[in-house]
Amino acid sequence: MRIVITGGAGFIGSHLCDRLVERNHEIVCVDNLSTGREDNVAHLFGNPKFHFMRHDVTEYLYVKGPVDFVIHLAALPSPVDYFQYPIQTLKVGSLGTHKTLGLAKEKGAGYLLASTSEVYGDPAVHPQGEDYWGNVNPVGPRSAYDESKRFAEAMTMAYNRIHGIPTRIARIFNTYGPRMRLNDGRVLPSFMVSALRGEDLIIHGDGKQTRSFCYVSDLVDGLCRLTDSDERLPVNLGNPEEITVLQFAEEIISLTASSSKASLGGAPRADDPARRRPDISRAKEILGWEPKVGREEGLRKTLEYFKGELGEL
Repeated sequence: MRIVITGGAGFIGSHLCDRLVERNHEIVCVDNLSTGREDNVAHLFGNPKFHFMRHDVTEYLYVKGPVDFVIHLAALPSPVDYFQYPIQTLKVGSLGTHKTLGLAKEKGAGYLLASTSEVYGDPAVHPQGEDYWGNVNPVGPRSAYDESKRFAEAMTMAYNRIHGIPTRIARIFNTYGPRMRLNDGRVLPSFMVSALRGEDLIIHGDGKQTRSFCYVSDLVDGLCRLTDSDERLPVNLGNPEEITVLQFAEEIISLTASSSKASLGGAPRADDPARRRPDISRAKEILGWEPKVGREEGLRKTLEYFKGELGEL
C-alpha cells in the first residue's frame, strides 16, 4: 500500500514508518518538525519506499498520486507541549484531523486516528474500557489536548457515518522507548534523564497516582493490526500492568544505579489522572493483540538510547 503518516518523524510515528517500510509499503511521512526530528527517520532517506514531506497538517494537505491509507499521528502529546502551545494543540486535533480526513476522502483511502487515553480524563472507572465516556475538565489546563482528541474522534466517526470512509480509532496509553525526546515533560524521560545526571527525581503529588507503560514495538504492532482490521469503533492499545509513579521512580533509580533520590516536592498537576490502566479486552478479541515486552526489558532498551543521547549533548 501507499500510506501517508502524519507526525511520522515523531517518537511513535518514526517507529511505525520503520515497521511499514519493512512490510514493503510505500510511506509518505508528513511532519512539520515542531516536535518530531529528522534524525528519527534519517536512516530511511534514500530508501525508494520512503518519502519525507515537511508540512503543517493544519493547512491544506496535498499528496500527489494514489493513497491507500492515512494514519494521523500528528499531535503535541506531552505536557510541555500542550501547556505551552494550547491553541496549536487544539488546531492539530481539529483542523489537522479535518484536513487528513479530507485527504482520505479525496483518495478513497482508509484512515486511522491516533487518539489517546486522555479522552478518559481523570477516570471514575478503573480500568478504563472503550465504553467509558470519560471525566474531562473542558476548561482546565489539560483540556487543549484532551478535548482536541475527543473532537478528533467525533470528526472521524462523522466521516465514517456520512462519507463512508473506513476509519479506525486507536486510544493509545502511555508508551515509551527509544526516540522519546529527553525534555518532553513526560514521566519516563524526566525520571530517566534526572537519574542519569544524578539529580533527584521530582514527583508531582503524593506519588500514589498510577500509570501503565507500553513499549513502543508492542504499540506499533497494535497499530498495524488495527490498520489491517475493519474495526471502526475505538480500541485501547496499552499495557495493563499498572505501577505507581513513586514505584516507577524507584525502578528507574535502581536500573540506572543512580545516586538520585525520589522527591515528593513537586506540586500536583491540575486534572492529573489519579489512575491509568487500559482494559484491552477488545484489542485481544478483535486484533489478537496484547503486549509482549516486559517493563524491565523495555526500560533497558530505552536506557541505552538515553545514554547515547545524553552522551551527544
